[in-house]
Amino acid sequence: MKQTAVTFRQAKGQRKLAMLTAYDATVARLMDDHVDAVLVGDSLGMVMLGQPDTLSVTMDQMIHHSAAVSRGLTKPLLVCDMPFMSYHLSPQQACTNAGRLVQEGRAQAVKLEGGRHFCPQVEAIVQASIPVMGHLGLTPQSLHSMGGYKVQGRGREAAQALLDDARALEQAGVFAIVLECVPAPLAALVSRSVSVPTIGIGAGPDCDGQVLVWQDMLGMVDGLSPKFVKHYAELGAAMRQAFQTYADEVRAGTFPATEHTYGMDEKDLEKLY
Repeated sequence: MKQTAVTFRQAKGQRKLAMLTAYDATVARLMDDHVDAVLVGDSLGMVMLGQPDTLSVTMDQMIHHSAAVSRGLTKPLLVCDMPFMSYHLSPQQACTNAGRLVQEGRAQAVKLEGGRHFCPQVEAIVQASIPVMGHLGLTPQSLHSMGGYKVQGRGREAAQALLDDARALEQAGVFAIVLECVPAPLAALVSRSVSVPTIGIGAGPDCDGQVLVWQDMLGMVDGLSPKFVKHYAELGAAMRQAFQTYADEVRAGTFPATEHTYGMDEKDLEKLY
């Protein structure tokens, strides 16, 4: 069954929702039968383009990758991030750029970061018949104002603010909310307090679903992984070994072997001059 924002929202209380990121058609095809939603995240700036953060990702880049992912999907809901400064200035700007992600990027829904301050943007996009997924907690586009990548919602005031933001986003019309790097008890409370699904990433097991960056969960990223990442495979190590074996065989002259080459009639070859 093809997932939509409506069926995604209706899953709350019925079953857990699985979401992963993707940035190209090849990976999207591999996920197609297995997840409820695919997020074209602005994390592509870091895991695909080698940037130190998500702040330099552009609308054109998001559209390019979203359109590519759409060509690999038939079943999951396709959600695309709105990049930094693509919705911050006004509801009109937000609506225009969300429309581009749907028209040109073939997204079925958009995701934006932030709470109460961005409810006018959420309302405008929803009124334009574009589903919106919210994002609270650690919001990477606010990296500098947050002082780095830190757990959010610790302490009574911060926890209350996050809960209030979730309720405000619900009222503004989001169909789901991502909770990133939030203490598990707070994420559980938020999940009980809103009628839309919560999708956790570093927010404990009581959210209505989970999301991970695919390169993280398959061991593709060098360095220390965040605490919330589980490695379901070690593809990075396997790929390095394959690259090394290929290079060794090329240098040794053992690749390509006979089974990897094309032949021709020797008589025709003899007639060449």
